[in-house]
Amino acid sequence: MTAPGTTLPASPSVPGAPDQREPEIRPGARDKQGAPPARLRALDGLRLLAALMVAAYHYGGRGGEISHAWGSSPREQFPTASSLFAYGCLGVQIFFVISGFVICMSGWGRPLRSFFASRVSRLFPAYWAAILIVTAVFALPAVAYATVSASDTLVNLTMLQQPLGADRVLGVCWTLWAELRFYALFALFVVLPGASRHRVVLFCAVWTLAAAMADAADQPLLNVVLMPEYAPYFIGGIGLYLVHRFGHSVLAWGIVATSFLLGQHYAVAELWHAPNPNFFSYREPLGIIAVVAVGYLAVALIAMGRFRWANWRWLTVAGALTYPFYLVHEHLGWVTVELLHRELGVVSHATFALTIALMLCLAWLLHRFVEQPLTPLLKRSLAPARPTAPEDLVKGAARRP
Repeated sequence: MTAPGTTLPASPSVPGAPDQREPEIRPGARDKQGAPPARLRALDGLRLLAALMVAAYHYGGRGGEISHAWGSSPREQFPTASSLFAYGCLGVQIFFVISGFVICMSGWGRPLRSFFASRVSRLFPAYWAAILIVTAVFALPAVAYATVSASDTLVNLTMLQQPLGADRVLGVCWTLWAELRFYALFALFVVLPGASRHRVVLFCAVWTLAAAMADAADQPLLNVVLMPEYAPYFIGGIGLYLVHRFGHSVLAWGIVATSFLLGQHYAVAELWHAPNPNFFSYREPLGIIAVVAVGYLAVALIAMGRFRWANWRWLTVAGALTYPFYLVHEHLGWVTVELLHRELGVVSHATFALTIALMLCLAWLLHRFVEQPLTPLLKRSLAPARPTAPEDLVKGAARRP
């Protein structure tokens, strides 16, 4: 979920000076006048596309509560498209690749406290608002979906409901738990000692090997910490950022290739099953591999600067809407689909499109009235700007002509 839950800096440049031992030859590096490169707006657009893939899966590519909302199986509502919508769940894997890229970019040269503040301030304001909105809507007498207990709702505010076994208010929050663990590993082993190409490469290599060993050991604690089924995607995104920052190298592309080979394995293992009429849908193994490959390819092309021409401002807005849209679209989508289709008689395809549009509008409201005012406030509270010391003022005055 970046997951879903990541924000790009104003440009691909990173806070702090780069490691002086490594030349900055990345595509889009600063020009001779030192002007910063353009924002990676194509990455914003890809994030929204991944979120729309997940929404298509939740609305038309699976069974469960959405069948109640439609009044029948989505296969009956979308006889042809439902088999394609079933692949939309792989938008999560694409999110994780993007998250690896963005977190490596935003954490490079940043002190631990600043990194922590940026992640907390980015994730929690919209998340808290989504928890409150979904709980309030599900509490309405006309809504058929039950709320979780008051205690579990309060636990959900911490984003730690998964390890504690509490009921989830938001179905998609399992991906946030994966993101939190990735942030913790990256902060501990890269941000805290200070990012460098050598350290990031070592982090990717050690995590890859440790995750494989954890999978073989089948120890619950190791699986929770090292996330063997999700680690390859985060690592692949980090490898692609190394390509973006330092240019082509066998080492960086080796990280990307290894992560893809492992990632497609876990995707097929999780999502493929033999043809069975008792399952909602059947995904072809080659189809799963192809979607994962296209996700990697899209991020790779952006990393290499091939989408610099996609510099439209509306893509920045699209990126800003992705996280709040991802948070609210599933559960509130059930309510919206039932209202439009079963209560108002809107045809299936129009209901699908209107539900997407309404969730995007709600996402804009959350971004405008929750994230924009609260994110900078929370960030300043967690990592206030350090006041200028008197001796620094003296030094600055002495340097003036």
